[in-house]
Amino acid sequence: MTRPLDTDFMLDGIARLRRERGAVILAHNYQLPEVQATADLTGDSLGLARHAAETDACLIVLCGVEFMAETAAILCPDKRVLLPELRAGCPMADMITSDDVLEAREKTPELYVVTYVNSSAEVKAASDVCCTSANAVDILRKAPAGRPVLFCPDRHLGEWAALQVGRLDIGLYPAETDIRLWPGFCPTHHRLTLEDLQRVKAAHPRAKVMVHPECRLEVCRAADRVASTGGMLKYPGETDDREFIVGTEVGLLDPLRRAYPDRLFHPAAAEKMVCWNMKVTTLESVYAALAEDRYPIAVPEEVAAPARRAIERMLEA
Repeated sequence: MTRPLDTDFMLDGIARLRRERGAVILAHNYQLPEVQATADLTGDSLGLARHAAETDACLIVLCGVEFMAETAAILCPDKRVLLPELRAGCPMADMITSDDVLEAREKTPELYVVTYVNSSAEVKAASDVCCTSANAVDILRKAPAGRPVLFCPDRHLGEWAALQVGRLDIGLYPAETDIRLWPGFCPTHHRLTLEDLQRVKAAHPRAKVMVHPECRLEVCRAADRVASTGGMLKYPGETDDREFIVGTEVGLLDPLRRAYPDRLFHPAAAEKMVCWNMKVTTLESVYAALAEDRYPIAVPEEVAAPARRAIERMLEA
């Protein structure tokens, strides 16, 4: 079929198809503004996972990246999950495999594996518990005492969370430390440097600095608030400050400005903080997903069952 190019036509078509198909559209906070605007719910990874688990809709259109659609499919085996763009991957999720986790377990049978939700279904299935940037500290605080922890795949989030709970014996895997960090990272957040932050702070000295815990440790330590995207969206409402520097993917700037039109938000490094995987989904993609049933995401039950247990432990935290 010929896909429509007119924005109003696409928006009308998305609304009509959503009603006809009994669909719910979920969009991550980093998606394009027009994609977020057509969603039933926007949020961070934890919020989207919880809504996917609770929705009564028979069809979920997940506007995000592949691991998010997999998580929805794992939590909702009786629902159809569509990912509008198969190109929407996650470089960090590709930095570890289930074989890597199984090899680490074989070397250290007592290892407790905490896996960031930014990972494949197979890696989740080999883990004890999942976490998001919103609850990584709580998850690590509840990890069994006396057992070494492998935190994967994000070294920066793992290091930040470990320091918050006072587990200070930290090293990069395969170091035999208490907290063993898989050496993965989010390329977008990894690009933000302390020098970038100092430069924008010098230009806006009154601004409060909030950054994502996927950033380097020295960046996190220089911030006034370290939080997930959901936490960043709440922070301006918890303070009387009127100006903020935002150290995360630039897609969060639009919902921040819509939520707080009387505040000023400055990107920490606009030219660096773009995740192209989050930008490939367009209104055209969403329309085509609903109209052409593309692209269905399914996880085999032998993988989904153990992954579901790890995700459910995360949601219970």
